[in-house]
Amino acid sequence: MPSQAAETNAPASQAGVEGVPVGPDCRPLRQARRTGRLEQLESQVSQLLERMNIAVIYGGDKSVEGAVINQTQNPRSWKSYQAVAQDIADALIRLGAKSVSLMPDDMTLGDRLRQDNIHFAWLNTGGVQGYDSMSHCAAMLEMIGIPYVGHHPLTAGILDNKHTFKRQLNALRIPTADFMTWHELRDEHDFVNGRQFKEVFADYPGPYVVKPVCGRASLHVNIVDTTAELMDCVAEVYQATENHVLIEKFLPGKEYTVAVCGSIIAQGKNLIQLKEPLVFSPIERVLLPDEKIFTSMDLRPITKDRLRLLGSDSDPDVYEKLVEIAQEVFTQMDLETLIRLDLRMDVDGRFNVLEANPKPDLKRPTGDKTSIVCAGLQAVGMDYDDLIFSLLVDQIDFLFCQRRGTVTTLSALLD
Repeated sequence: MPSQAAETNAPASQAGVEGVPVGPDCRPLRQARRTGRLEQLESQVSQLLERMNIAVIYGGDKSVEGAVINQTQNPRSWKSYQAVAQDIADALIRLGAKSVSLMPDDMTLGDRLRQDNIHFAWLNTGGVQGYDSMSHCAAMLEMIGIPYVGHHPLTAGILDNKHTFKRQLNALRIPTADFMTWHELRDEHDFVNGRQFKEVFADYPGPYVVKPVCGRASLHVNIVDTTAELMDCVAEVYQATENHVLIEKFLPGKEYTVAVCGSIIAQGKNLIQLKEPLVFSPIERVLLPDEKIFTSMDLRPITKDRLRLLGSDSDPDVYEKLVEIAQEVFTQMDLETLIRLDLRMDVDGRFNVLEANPKPDLKRPTGDKTSIVCAGLQAVGMDYDDLIFSLLVDQIDFLFCQRRGTVTTLSALLD
């Protein structure tokens, strides 16, 4: 069972101003989203799976003829994610979907969606090329009028750009490692002697983490031991990405990750309404002797011995803090679907959110290999298909209840 409370109609703990429920600290409580309609939702989803045409969209390859007009820069390292898109599509079919197609995210997508009469899409793409590519497909779907599982364009861009996300964290007073950015056209080369660097880092001597503001798979992520080495490393990362470079304090504590999604979930395909977003797969990343930071599955396979799943009984303090932070980020940033947060402890043992992954790996676990997000599913009474069903149903419910004007094609499919 999920560790977070499940309830269809959660009573308010106190009565606030004009009936708005508040907690013991007098802050307004978030009420359970769209309570009391699970039976209706089950009927709607059953009909939609039978009748709607679904496209699972993966990253298009700009080198394929007809994919783009002109090939341009990829500041964010490209990957197709097609194999994972196939895993998602296969799960949807097992869940009862009658029509599921895989499509590349490129300039042919609009025609493909129209020709195949697609009613609904699932975004599993980081984009094709260009800046802010994570938001491109969502923007296209918004423009042509097809609802989807995924973050809307602005949110996708904020989550995928590490410096923008960290500024959001600062505004929400959620701890994150001290940082600054550098760009060749905006900032002087000798930035370590500049005002901003001294305001952020003061007398801190290092080490530093240097990485692209937009990237994946730990590519171009460097640990720099001293301030004297920074400028050359930053220049190298900029040369590789032609985009802003993030410089942040290296935090010496343990490294963690945790997933969070919406409040309607499935266990054995049975829907449950939680009072808060579901937080799952709270994990301590086990660093190898030669690792100062955890590397991605592209560099080293993520086997189960590299992940230590945390529990409310075995690690109560760490577990509860991860749940608290994940729910705070999800609710305060008004997120709509799954993210994975990466965190690290500082020298004082305080959790710092480092970054968010707006499209965490959803590869179906096989053998001893798993994605980080799927590693803790069993602990919340779910399997891979349950996770896919949860993300689908929660998004459909959100759209029907809060963005009704975007689902006219889905409404037409219902009795």
